[in-house]
Amino acid sequence: QKGGMESVSTRSSPKHDCGHFQMPLHYPRYTQADYEAMPEWRLDLLLKEYGLPIIGDLESKRKFAMGAFLWIK
Repeated sequence: QKGGMESVSTRSSPKHDCGHFQMPLHYPRYTQADYEAMPEWRLDLLLKEYGLPIIGDLESKRKFAMGAFLWIK
């Protein structure tokens, strides 16, 4: 094609990732109490499963997980 917009179906560029976030099949169903008692290794696995950062101490990981996965009621 000359000029204009390129058709999506004819584009030959490779697929690009939209970042590191990965949506697993099931959304985690933990309560706030579950996160507050969850061991660090389990938090690390949960965050890794979703492609989220695993940084900071245990308390910051818990706060991050609760902010990411708990719905405000």
